[in-house]
Amino acid sequence: MPDGSPAPILDIQNLEVSYGAVQVLWGISLSVMKGQVACIIGPNGAGKTTTLNTIIGVLRPTRGRIMLEGQDIAGLPPHQRVQRHIALVPEGRQLWPGMSVEDNLKMGAFPPAFRSRVVASLEGVYAMFPRLKERRHQLAGTLSGGEQQMCAIGRGLMAEPHLLLLDEPSLGLAPILVDEIFKFVGEIVKHGVTILLVAQNIDYALEVSNYGYVMETGRIALQGSSEMLLHDPHVQEAYLGGGAEEPGAQPAQPAQG
Repeated sequence: MPDGSPAPILDIQNLEVSYGAVQVLWGISLSVMKGQVACIIGPNGAGKTTTLNTIIGVLRPTRGRIMLEGQDIAGLPPHQRVQRHIALVPEGRQLWPGMSVEDNLKMGAFPPAFRSRVVASLEGVYAMFPRLKERRHQLAGTLSGGEQQMCAIGRGLMAEPHLLLLDEPSLGLAPILVDEIFKFVGEIVKHGVTILLVAQNIDYALEVSNYGYVMETGRIALQGSSEMLLHDPHVQEAYLGGGAEEPGAQPAQPAQG
């Protein structure tokens, strides 16, 4: 956790998760500071998506605490977590292809607490993603990959999240669209939304985030400021194609416990 930071909006302690008899998360602890972007990076199968699915409530932990704005939500069902202003943009977008863009967006405000503000929420999403407004009557399944990702993010924003979980937002997109999607991450934070980002595109993830966690085989292997991780020898060699550490760069911290 960064020194001198305010209280985290999300604080996870000693989280363990299993699929049946197979344990996939091993006592992970991480924090996300309000108003910042934190990222989880690491190889396929490390447990990154499992972590997000456990935070949102799709999976139940076998041990550990998930503190959201000071309240333990580990025992709450997913819909009650959404009502506490946390939203997940899942890997692969998972839109309803036979529904219009606008109807897909409205599904993000499906909980009764959000329905009365759906018009204002739509206006906010359209202001951020003008292309979605142009295509609001178009079937979501006919959008380009980048537009589908915008729609998935917009749907997440319809739930008025204080914390937005983004799972692989650039997956399968052309490089020019990857640039665009990660620019939106910065814009979302400017609107007061805190973000926890999972990404295989590690250089982009570290560029847009303030703090990062390296997850390997269900454990937090390294953590530190994104700048420290970007220049850490292990991260350089394992995920960024090698390269010498820059002079003066400070090493990331091994995970505690």
